[in-house]
Amino acid sequence: MSAETSIKKIRIILADLEQSALVLDDNNGKLKAHILLQDTALFSINLFNIKSDLFNDYVSEIKNKTTQLERLLNNQNNELSSYQINVIEKQITALLNAFNSNSHIHNEAQNRLYAINTKRYKNAVKAVIKPTQNLYQSLSEHHEFERRLLVMLTDKEQLRIRSNSLLNKKISQEVLILHQRLGRCRQAISKIEADIVKSENHN
Repeated sequence: MSAETSIKKIRIILADLEQSALVLDDNNGKLKAHILLQDTALFSINLFNIKSDLFNDYVSEIKNKTTQLERLLNNQNNELSSYQINVIEKQITALLNAFNSNSHIHNEAQNRLYAINTKRYKNAVKAVIKPTQNLYQSLSEHHEFERRLLVMLTDKEQLRIRSNSLLNKKISQEVLILHQRLGRCRQAISKIEADIVKSENHN
């Protein structure tokens, strides 16, 4: 599943949450006791930036963060993408819990729907950067290995220039081995890059 497809699925889920939030906000606004919650934050400031007694305001913040996540993914900023996904997942889970706790009456169907929605969301956000996340990590490691091999080759070549004929033969053999390792490393890099393209184009 591509990042673009997963983002679309997350937005569909958020659209469903927005509808639920609007209904709950409307119902809560009709309750006399709700006046005690007006202009009061429903969640910790460590979880949401906004302070509101309306569920839909929190849905809007998550939608904004999803837009930011899409930009990060387009820029292939996987480290910040992972952090943003973690924040969004915590926010959506907290919101679902708040929806579920808004009423004192719960039945089996409501609890089952909550579990299904939570699972749907978590599966969607995990699909945004996987399996390409592991591929990018592997690609980064191989590029670092390639860089170290090139440094070693440069050092060996300089040493060979300065060495005597007896030592020169030994160093030449070591240079050959390094070139072989570099070739295998670059073959692996090409394969990983091809796998990334295939993964991101899937679906």
